[in-house]
Amino acid sequence: MMELFKGLLMEEEGQGMTEYGLVLGLLVVVIVGAFVLFGPQIEALMKAIGDQVSGTTTEITAP
Repeated sequence: MMELFKGLLMEEEGQGMTEYGLVLGLLVVVIVGAFVLFGPQIEALMKAIGDQVSGTTTEITAP
């Protein structure tokens, strides 16, 4: 019976998938945080690029 408990505690199957899941979750949090932090600058840049493509002019201003 004790060997069964030792085997369950020492089992490492599935550990790799858990680590991949944690890394993926952390990556998602970092990306969402970057979009929240840099959202206004990204929006202004995209608007300026769109205006240049369509022929209107808008200056990009740094905050």
